[in-house]
Amino acid sequence: MMDWRQDIVARAEAAARECLADSPACHDWDHTQRVRCNALQLAHGEGADLLVVEVAALLHDIGRPQELADQGKTDHAQVGAEMATRLLPQLGVDDNAFITHVADCIRTHRFRTRQPELFPKTLEAKVVFDADKLDGIGAIGIARSFHFAGRIGARVHNTAEEALAENSYSKEDSAYREYLVKLRFVKDKMLTETGRRLAIQRHDFMVDFFRQLNEETHSN
Repeated sequence: MMDWRQDIVARAEAAARECLADSPACHDWDHTQRVRCNALQLAHGEGADLLVVEVAALLHDIGRPQELADQGKTDHAQVGAEMATRLLPQLGVDDNAFITHVADCIRTHRFRTRQPELFPKTLEAKVVFDADKLDGIGAIGIARSFHFAGRIGARVHNTAEEALAENSYSKEDSAYREYLVKLRFVKDKMLTETGRRLAIQRHDFMVDFFRQLNEETHSN
């Protein structure tokens, strides 16, 4: 009988592709692939379990379509963890400890979660958290923020006062608002040394970008 570990990555990849087939580009399969690459880089640097990290990274956003459908009322991390717990046995995994570990990585990867019980505790969960956060900042983070803003009909750019006076999914929910309320704080939330080093580089790029954008649009 073939050991499930020999092909679980390919099976998890196929499942993630199917779950994300209709997802918008800011949280699609391309995003998952980037998070996977980030996660493996961080796992090598930190000495984490590569298989747990890769499978968790592949499945980390499978609950995202449900959250997007109800405009954030659903916690995609919690939904994704529950889905992974059911999915992995269907993919041939019979190791309950592995399933629990992967589900824990998915459940605790969300940036906006504040509950102490959902803070990443294992090294692998911290790696997946950092890998996902890295894809939200820097040049790719800016690109994703503009894509999201365009998809919901938000303005291309606005002032800090305009951006912070409104809520998510509003006309003022610009890429700049995402930077002000979330992206500029990400580097200080990283949980691994490798992740912190990479995040600083991406953070500095964002600071320069939005400084230039403000100069070009609000200089008068």
